[in-house]
Amino acid sequence: MADSDVIVVGAGAAGASAAFHLAQRGRSVLLLERQGPGRAKPCGGGMAASVQRWFPFELTPAVDQVIRRVCFTWCLEDPVVAELPGDAPFWIVRRAVLDQFLADRAVEAGAELRHGVDVVALERREGLWRVGLKGGQELSASGVVIADGSGSTLARSHGVGSPRPRYAATVSVEVEANLEQPDDTAHFEFGLVHHGFCWAFPRLGGWSIGVGTFIGQQEADSEAVLAALLPSLGLPADAGQRRHGRLRIWDGHHPLHGRGAAATGLLVAGDAASLCDPFLAEGLRPALMSGCRAAEALDGWLGGEQESLELYSRRLREDWGESMAWGKRIAQVFYRLPKVGYQLGIKRPTAPQRIAQILSGELGYGDIAQRVIRRLMFQRG
Repeated sequence: MADSDVIVVGAGAAGASAAFHLAQRGRSVLLLERQGPGRAKPCGGGMAASVQRWFPFELTPAVDQVIRRVCFTWCLEDPVVAELPGDAPFWIVRRAVLDQFLADRAVEAGAELRHGVDVVALERREGLWRVGLKGGQELSASGVVIADGSGSTLARSHGVGSPRPRYAATVSVEVEANLEQPDDTAHFEFGLVHHGFCWAFPRLGGWSIGVGTFIGQQEADSEAVLAALLPSLGLPADAGQRRHGRLRIWDGHHPLHGRGAAATGLLVAGDAASLCDPFLAEGLRPALMSGCRAAEALDGWLGGEQESLELYSRRLREDWGESMAWGKRIAQVFYRLPKVGYQLGIKRPTAPQRIAQILSGELGYGDIAQRVIRRLMFQRG
């Protein structure tokens, strides 16, 4: 007999979202998290407010700041400012707060959350998934959602997600600061980082700052970058604690569901599914989207709808992957020719507003990509 209908591995944004929606549908859910409560996670914490539509409860208690405009700069100069569309288009959250908030909602809906549980093995036997834990214990369920983040090894070993994940190297800095006035502007700086950019998002009581390199896996000289960026925000150059990490960025269309009888009932979601935006590093929106869709798919499958698992992969491809395919092409050209990209891709009259619409979820990269790439390629030639 199974311990639950579904085991969700990882209680981050994707896993907690999946656990909530499954429990709300009446499924028994075990939500397993390797870390303890309140774990810190390298993440800028920006997400489109449009994610609210996937939840029946308000997400605003977990939101630190509402962003209403974005400011782009080249080497901290030549600024371009764009207003974001809508009443509340872009939110800043702290991941420890958001993840715990979603996990609490899952528990309220009936899921069981276990912290400090390290999953080391996953195998389907006798019609059930057997989840092996560090220490020798084994749990079982009809279905499994792998949502254990960018460092996931479970996903690749079971043929879901990218077989050869591609990563962006990142350094995240959380800085405590008493902002005299609430700042509603997100900052994107493109000139200081070779093959990447840095960001600075205001949040409650300080800043969430990061440096990302998106071509190759060579980490930027983050200390030199931060020594220039932090003072521009009125902060000491050595402020904050540095956390080094990797973003598992989108790098092609791959099945996100287990195929064949030996892998049925298995889905991958969130960072483990390599969904992070390869151009602007947005990871929270696809994490929440995939967690909600994974729950819907598994609920259908448990109810006898065999095609629902394949439909999960197809829907994520259509609703996210098609845009990311264009985002990857833009990134490959832009980050190899960043100064040209800034002049032709950011400083054009309509460009900042288009990027703002992408950040808010109103547009996808496919809506702008062909013109942007043609412009950049022509300049290179």
